[in-house]
Amino acid sequence: MSYNPHVYPEGCFFNSIEDIKDKHITVMGLGLNGGGEASVKFLLRHGAHVLVTDMKTKEQLKATIDSINMDKTLDTSRLTYVLGEHRIEDFSDADCVIKNPGVKFNGNKYLEAAKAIETDISLFLKFTKAKIIAVTGSKGKSSTVSAIYYGLEKSGFDVFLGGNITVSPLTFLEQTSEKSVVVLELSSWQLADLRGRKLLKPYISLITKIVPDHQNWYENMGDYVSDKRLIYADQTKEDFTIVDYDGDAIGTGPMCGGTWGDLFARETKATVLRYSQCDLGKNKYFINGAWQSFNDDNVFSGMVKLPSWQSAQRVLGKLKVPGRHMRSNTLNAALVLALMNVEPSKIEEILAEWTGIPHRLQYFHSWKGPDGNTYKFYNDSCSTVPEAAAAASQAFGKPVIFITGGTDKGLEFDILADTLNYKESGNTKVKSLYLLAGNGTDKLVSLLDKAGVKYNGPYDSLESLLNAVKDEIKAGAASDFSDTIVFSPGATSFGMFTNEFDRGNKFMDLVKKIF
Repeated sequence: MSYNPHVYPEGCFFNSIEDIKDKHITVMGLGLNGGGEASVKFLLRHGAHVLVTDMKTKEQLKATIDSINMDKTLDTSRLTYVLGEHRIEDFSDADCVIKNPGVKFNGNKYLEAAKAIETDISLFLKFTKAKIIAVTGSKGKSSTVSAIYYGLEKSGFDVFLGGNITVSPLTFLEQTSEKSVVVLELSSWQLADLRGRKLLKPYISLITKIVPDHQNWYENMGDYVSDKRLIYADQTKEDFTIVDYDGDAIGTGPMCGGTWGDLFARETKATVLRYSQCDLGKNKYFINGAWQSFNDDNVFSGMVKLPSWQSAQRVLGKLKVPGRHMRSNTLNAALVLALMNVEPSKIEEILAEWTGIPHRLQYFHSWKGPDGNTYKFYNDSCSTVPEAAAAASQAFGKPVIFITGGTDKGLEFDILADTLNYKESGNTKVKSLYLLAGNGTDKLVSLLDKAGVKYNGPYDSLESLLNAVKDEIKAGAASDFSDTIVFSPGATSFGMFTNEFDRGNKFMDLVKKIF
């Protein structure tokens, strides 16, 4: 397997932040999620002439533009907007272009005209002296980095969190020092933009579970995984790489001896640690890393073994976050905390109090129904792959009312359909199924129909879907009772929503309005 062949232009010739002053820099993609805005503010603060170009209109970008204009510390006389179009001269005449990671370089005539290209991540890595903990993967990235950040902050570290989690690290660059720790969530696109630059040299890199994703962007899984591999490309033996030990199956139990994790472990120059849902303490070939263990009473313990430790130590016990996959994410965070020399007992104490993050199995509302029962609502809108929705449907250990569906991004929905197939999987953890319309849902419907799985919908709006859920609850018999409603789309949000965060916020707003 080889890396993707495309090569990006050289980065800007900035040896220090002071070199930004008076440069003419084009920011391609202002957006609504903070990355473009952070770049503009950072560049203006350091004296650049900034031109923002975006295919969206001024009206569509009003919230971001207003936020920039309200910052009275900025010299906006140095700021120009070209909106609703891109112009070649804005790229060819610029000293540097700041690229949005969601824009492909190959075949893009505007980027090909640029003298030099950076991203907010590459600028940050050029200038920061902080220790970097970098996390990528297909599932669980945001939960993992958030748990790491929470644990380090509670342990007294000078720690910052940014990257794909919608916080640009340029917002806090000037606050970091060589004593700081920065936790970065990195998407495959953000990693691809760093190819060959030798800027990313994390002390700890962690790759969460790999499953098919973004196959509407990549030609194949090999290209997708190739970008993920960049996270450890420039690590050394003094660093650590944490990778999966289990197989790729979801919902069928651990399958020890997986594929992608083995590839990563062979390639990295760093010290390798593995994580598993299997009890690696029982493996005759003892492996350093983290694993889940259960006693005869099915009581969970999260265990960690570091190369410098004589024996494995318990680092996790009872958790507030629900679900097997959240347990895995939290255990990975515990492994990172151990590598940062936090005591095992302290790790267990801290992470026992972590309550998760918005849009990831987020408990946000309760409603007392006409039957006198209290119904709890969970928002898992950042579930954008079928595997994540499948895991969410089983996370509570009891039947739930489950809402899923959305826009396809070139993925297969078999694993979600199989999990929702009561007859084949023995699944008893979904009481009733509601589908939100989308071309991804169409693929799921075909599989559900073939398997004879009953469902409601698809519905063209969240409002009509939630009203149908309310009607079901009102008409429900006590023997058919479920008190947990879970929204986990397992697909993207395009068409009906701006992004998964907008989708989650609208879901929560509508639930509070209807229930």
